[in-house]
Amino acid sequence: METKYEECRTPGQLISAALKSKGWTKRVLAVVLGMDETGINKIVSDKRPVRAEMALVLEELFDIPAERFLELQKSYDLALARITSRPDPQRSTRAQLFEGLPVPEMIKRRWLDVEDIRDMPAVEKAMSKFFGVASVEQIEVLPHAAKKTSVSSDITPVQLAWLYRVKQIASEMVVGKYSSSGVRRAIELLRPLTSAAEEARKAPRILAECGIRFVIVEALPSSKIDGVCFWLNEVSPVIGISMRYDRIDNFWFVLRHELEHVIHEHGKSLITIDAELEGDRAGTGDNVADEERIANMAAAEFCVPRKTMDSFIARKAPVFAERDLLGVAATLRVHPGLVAGQLRHRIDRYDLFTRHLVKIRSIVSPSAVVDGWGDVAPVGF
Repeated sequence: METKYEECRTPGQLISAALKSKGWTKRVLAVVLGMDETGINKIVSDKRPVRAEMALVLEELFDIPAERFLELQKSYDLALARITSRPDPQRSTRAQLFEGLPVPEMIKRRWLDVEDIRDMPAVEKAMSKFFGVASVEQIEVLPHAAKKTSVSSDITPVQLAWLYRVKQIASEMVVGKYSSSGVRRAIELLRPLTSAAEEARKAPRILAECGIRFVIVEALPSSKIDGVCFWLNEVSPVIGISMRYDRIDNFWFVLRHELEHVIHEHGKSLITIDAELEGDRAGTGDNVADEERIANMAAAEFCVPRKTMDSFIARKAPVFAERDLLGVAATLRVHPGLVAGQLRHRIDRYDLFTRHLVKIRSIVSPSAVVDGWGDVAPVGF
C-alpha cells in the first residue's frame, strides 16, 4: 500500500490519492470525520497543516501510517520556509563574532560600553569602536575582513581582543622619549630591583622614563597570554603583560623577555603573542622560534646567569637544599624566587621551593596602568 503513494510530495496530495483509491470525495471525507467541508478542502489543498491527531485519524481511515503524513507535512513546511526565508548576512556575521570573541566577558570587563548584550545595535557599535573599524563586518577576526594589525596567523581571536585592549590603553599613555640606548639603560636600572619583591613597584616608572608604554591587562579566559611587544609607531614600543601567573620569577622573566623584543625591534612588522611562557616555550630548544629563543635566553640570563645556574646544578644535583638556594640568591643579590624559578624550569621539578615564589601583582599594580581584577583603565569611552 505504501508504494502506491510514494510519488506524493505533500500531505494534501497523499489524502487526495487515498480518496481516489477509496472512490471518495472530499465531501464524503468531511461527513465521515464530522468536519466542515471547508476545513477538509484546506487540508487537501495544503493550506492547513496535518497535525498528529489528524494523522492518526487518517491512518485509521486509509491504512496509511500516521508517520507518513507527518513526514510529508514536515518536508512541506520546510520547503515553504526555504522559499520565504531570506539569508541575513548580519546574522551570520554576528554568529562568527560571538563564536570567536568573548563578547560577554568584554562587556563585563567594560571593554565594550554596552548595558544589555541583547541590544545588538549597541553591541555592534561598541565592537566597531573597540577594533577601530567602521562596521562589524570589517573586524579582522572575520575570515573576509582586511587585516588592520600585522599579527602572526596563529593568534586566536581571544588573544587579538586582548592585544587590542593593550593597544587601546597604550595609545593614551604619555611616556618619555624612546631610544635604543635608553632601553638598555632601563635594563641596568631594573636589575637591582630583583633583590626584593617590593622593589618591583619601581619598574613601571623606569620603563615609562625610557619611552616604553608598559601595560598590565588581565588575560581573557582561555587566552593563555603572558605578554606581547609591539610598536605604535617607529619610536613608540609597547609592552603588555597579563600576570596570569602571580609569581616573582614569572614577572621578571616575562618582562625581560619582552624587553629583549624591544631591543631587537621585534613586533614592528609582525606581532606575536607570547603565550604559555612556561616549560618548553620558555626554553631554547629547536621547537622555539629564533626571536623567542633570543628573548628566552636574555630573560633567563637576567634572572640567574646561565654559568651560575649550570655550576649550581652540577654541584648540588640531585638534592638541592634550601640553604644552598638562599646562598646563590644572596651571592647574586636577587630574590630567592628567581633562583627557584630557574632551577624548577631547568630540572623540570615544579614542586620545589614553592614558598619562595612570592606574589607580586599587588606590589607592581599601584604604580602601573592596570586593566583587570576589578579595575578598568579609564580609556576608550
